[in-house]
Amino acid sequence: MDFRKRDNVSVDCVIFGLDSDGLSILLRNRKLNMFNEKFPIIDDWVVVGGLVIISKTLGETADLIFKDITGLNVFNKIQFHTYGNPSRIKSEKDLLWIRIHGVKRQTMTIAYYYLQPKESIKLQKNSDFKWFPLRALPEMGFDHKRIINDAHEDLKRKIMIEPVIFDLMPVKFTLNELQMAFESILEVELDNRNFRKKVQNKAYIVPLNETKKGLAKKPSKLYVFSRDVYDKVTEKDYIINI
Repeated sequence: MDFRKRDNVSVDCVIFGLDSDGLSILLRNRKLNMFNEKFPIIDDWVVVGGLVIISKTLGETADLIFKDITGLNVFNKIQFHTYGNPSRIKSEKDLLWIRIHGVKRQTMTIAYYYLQPKESIKLQKNSDFKWFPLRALPEMGFDHKRIINDAHEDLKRKIMIEPVIFDLMPVKFTLNELQMAFESILEVELDNRNFRKKVQNKAYIVPLNETKKGLAKKPSKLYVFSRDVYDKVTEKDYIINI
């Protein structure tokens, strides 16, 4: 297998995680100190990514990067945009970084986003990776803040017409958790009664004879998403309307 990498084609992976605190992004700390006052000190954050392996497809390279970071073999990913503007790398810090790492200035990036329940990704202590709330991003390198915003906009469109939101949910979930997921991603407040009525009319959101334990309030009924039922539905309507 040829493990050489293309010097001007990369993939970036926006990793979304969801929990009770809302939608978050997994970022990697980018550090570089040349110990020379002529060069800037780099200490910011970037989405995970890398150059494309010659013997791998774009998607395979992205999956290898995702697996290396998370240890997961489940790839709930969506390709959403390609970035090739020759002026996308222009700051002093970014130019220094690519020069040190032997990357060409005009690099084309194919971007994907991955969807996971946040609890499914276990980070090592003292690692270079950290979760950040979507609306509280740190200082970002390259054009990665734009990439994250583009990924979020695409996700907002997708969850209205496709069942991708369930990739962010635990296998068993309550209706309150599902509503919170929609509200967090869409950045809106939904009417609880209307939402529950809409969801309970969907045959592919299946109620279980189980409740969620460990809650201070009355235990909530649990549900699962059935892909088999969803695939058999001939007329697929929006899960919610806003």
